Formats: sequence, structure tokens, C-alpha cells
Amino acid sequence: MAKETSPTQVNFEKQIWDAACVLRGNMDASEYKTVVLGLIFLKYISDRFEEKYQALLNEGAGFEEDVDEYTSEGIFFVPANARWDIIAKSAHTQSIGIAIDNAMRSIEKENSRLKDILPKNFARPELDKRRLGDVVDLFTNIQMIEKGREKDILGNTYQYCLRKFAENEGKLAGEFFTPECVVKTLVEVLQPFSGRVYDPCCGSGGMFVQSAKFVETHSGSINDISVYGQDSNPTTWKMAQMNLAIRGIDADLGLYNADTFFNDCHPSLLADYIMANPPFNLSEWGADKLTDDVRWQYGLPPANNANFAWLQHMISHLSPTGRIGMVLANGSLSSQSGGEGNIRKNIIEADLVDCIVAMPAQLFYTTQIPVSLWFLSKNKPQKGKTLFIDARKMGTMVSRKLRELTDEDIQKIADTYNAFASGALKEVTGFCGVATTEEIARQDYILTPSRYVGMEAQEDTCEPFEEKMARLTSDLSELFAQSHRLEDELKKRLEAIGYGI
Repeated sequence: MAKETSPTQVNFEKQIWDAACVLRGNMDASEYKTVVLGLIFLKYISDRFEEKYQALLNEGAGFEEDVDEYTSEGIFFVPANARWDIIAKSAHTQSIGIAIDNAMRSIEKENSRLKDILPKNFARPELDKRRLGDVVDLFTNIQMIEKGREKDILGNTYQYCLRKFAENEGKLAGEFFTPECVVKTLVEVLQPFSGRVYDPCCGSGGMFVQSAKFVETHSGSINDISVYGQDSNPTTWKMAQMNLAIRGIDADLGLYNADTFFNDCHPSLLADYIMANPPFNLSEWGADKLTDDVRWQYGLPPANNANFAWLQHMISHLSPTGRIGMVLANGSLSSQSGGEGNIRKNIIEADLVDCIVAMPAQLFYTTQIPVSLWFLSKNKPQKGKTLFIDARKMGTMVSRKLRELTDEDIQKIADTYNAFASGALKEVTGFCGVATTEEIARQDYILTPSRYVGMEAQEDTCEPFEEKMARLTSDLSELFAQSHRLEDELKKRLEAIGYGI
């Protein structure tokens, strides 16, 4: 599962990001994000159109302006005034912003799927037109269509920029970005080869992108999966539409952004795979207006936390053989407040919980809240049993604040689940264990993996007790001494500024 990312591609992604960063100026972060991602999208569909245009031109049959010749192959038709050569010629004029906005409007007019989705804020005064022209020049010099065995350069660049925005926006990034390693883990365990894939809070569409990659990696066809989703944030919903269009994924994300609890865009959908990273511990989600909702089959979710509302919404959308992979805050594993304990008990007793994975800390840009992955199934491979995996020690720090699971880590988790599903798992103390529903009941229906995997054996140093105690007390004495020195230094500094203790 090693990443096949060439140095040239990485340099290109960074080059695009660095160049786009100079556009920031005084623009609001959300507007700046749509500018950068919109430019990438415009250049990509222009390249795809131009490639087909030249092929039709060479055929000499006069079909190069026939819209159907493009749409029949999933290529967006680009009107004459929106083609990149026109944009490039305007790069170093003050009208470049107007030219791009007009191009976006023309493309939307010719392609109903993109109606009201593309950004049209390039003419705004806050956007430096000289710098915008420089970025247009950079794009002009690079072809972004796929060549040979190269992966979709633009799709990767789009994802790279999403990740960089997440790094910069911190907590706000939770609305549109789930770390790729988390998404990959969900996908590798669920293995969505074919069928209906659903995400009720899809953000920028990362779950769908990784699902499509999984299918293609295993020599399948992207047309073997049908994609359904929705999101309540209008900017995020538009980003998802562009992200999926770039990847060639034909998705139904509803006609507009909508609140999943109050305006379910797919009320009759029974999905084969549901993957989601819902907002953690969402309060004020409207519980008081949904007390009689048919989705609450296992209990009424509390008004101050939507975790079990999300979970039950997803269960209600499962096909008879459907499976769920979702991210939840660790509190959901053991909470008894607001009736959550009873809801969890009912879901466990219904034999829906297939696997729980405790994830390591510091995976998210948005929060330090520890999380777990919940895998549920309407048709579990091991009836009456649940697999628990403690992956908290996995991952590698890629920065001072951020950890990532490696491809090897993800594969280990997936292999562990596959071994469990086939009945061939060998439990590893401290890492993975299997519990029956009866055993979980004896633990008050708490699903914290550490309760079921046991404690990893500690290495015996064979150090005599007296020597060990002497060493530890000596170390403690030195720590006390350091503490006193720091205390004295702090007092001196406070006295120096007139705040003596």
C-alpha cells in the first residue's frame, strides 16, 4: 500500500500551493479556499476538454463543437469564451478576474451538473490581479490531464490543497476535511468493491475519493459503485461537487446543501456501505423537534450530543447486508448520560457492532479529542462476537502536533479484521481481542477496546527490587531539586517586576 507519488508530482503540488498562497491578501479564509480550488478545477476541465477537442479536430468530421461528443465521455463542455487560451491571454490585464468569473458562468450554463457550484469571486477588489495573473501563467505551463500510468495529478493537487487548508484553518477544517489515513482505514476494512456508498455528512468528498481509489487499485471499475451523500455547509458541498467531478465520480449529493437530520436528501436509500466522520459531540442539533422520528429505533438521542443520532440515522439507511464505518469521539464507547448507555446496549444486543478500533491521538488538525472507528454490520461475519483493536500506539509523528497512520499500520488493522471475519484470528494481548455479546454485557456494554485486548506484557529487566527502588528514589530526588530551583527562579523574576511572593 505504499504511496506512488513521484517527486515531480509532489513538487508540482507544492508549487501550486506556494503560488496560490500569494493570492491570500485580505481575503476571508473560506473565500480564498474557493478561489484556489476553483482555479485548479477550471484548469483541469479545460485540459480535458482541449484533449478531446484536438482529437475531434484531427478526425475532420466537424464535431469539435458538438456538446454530446464531450458529455457522452464524461467530459465537461467548455464554451469558447471559457477556454484556457482565452484566460491565459488575459493573465496580465486588470480584467483577468472578470474573464475567469465569466468563464465559470459560461461553464455552468453549458453543464447542468455544475449549476451554482463554481466560484465566481475572482473579480473582487481584495484579490490581487497581478498575482492572480502569475498563478494563471503557472497553470498555463503545466498540462494536468492524465498521461500513461500517472495518477490524476490534478485530483491529487486538489486533495493536497484541501489538506493544507486544513492545517491552516485548525478547528474550522473539521467541516470539510478528514485525514486521509483515517479515511483509508475505513475503506480498507470495509472494502467497497461495488454497490451503493453513502456519507450523510460528506465534507469535501474524501470518503468517496478513497472508495474510488480502492476499487481502481483492485482492478475494478469506478462505475461499480454508486455514490450518495449530502452536507449542510454550502461552501463544503460545492467543494465536494468539484472534487468528485475532477475524479470522474458521478455522485448524487442532493440538489443543494441540506441538514441531514431535518432534510434527508436520500430518504429511501438503503446503502451497502456507509462511511462518515460526523461532527464530534454536536449539541443543539434539533432533538426537541425530532422526538418521534422513526430513525430512533434504539433510543432517543440526547439533545446535547448528536453522536448516537448520527449512528442511528446511518443504521436506518443500511441494506440487509449493509455495513458502516464511522468515526466517533471516544466518549461514545462508555457514556451513560442522556440515555446513551441504553442506546449503545440496544445496538449491541441487536448484534450490529462488528469491530471497534481505538485510534491514536493527534490524528486530526481540528481537535485533540481521542476517537475510535466503529464498524457495524447488518450481517456480521462472526455472529454474537465483536473484534476490538487497540491501535493507540500506532502511527508516526509527521509534525510537532500531527500524527499519521502509515500504510503498513492501515494494512495491519485491515488484515486483523479480515482474519477475524474469516475465523482465523489469533488474538494478540494488548492489540486485538474478541468478545462475545455476553462478555460485553458483563462490562456494562462499554466498548472501550482496552477492556477486551488485555495489557501488553512488560519486559522484565531482572533488576533487583532494592536496586530499582534506590534508582527511582534517586531520580525522584533530582526531580524535586530541579523543581525547587525552578521555583526560586520564578520568585526572583516576579520580584524583579514588582510581584514578589
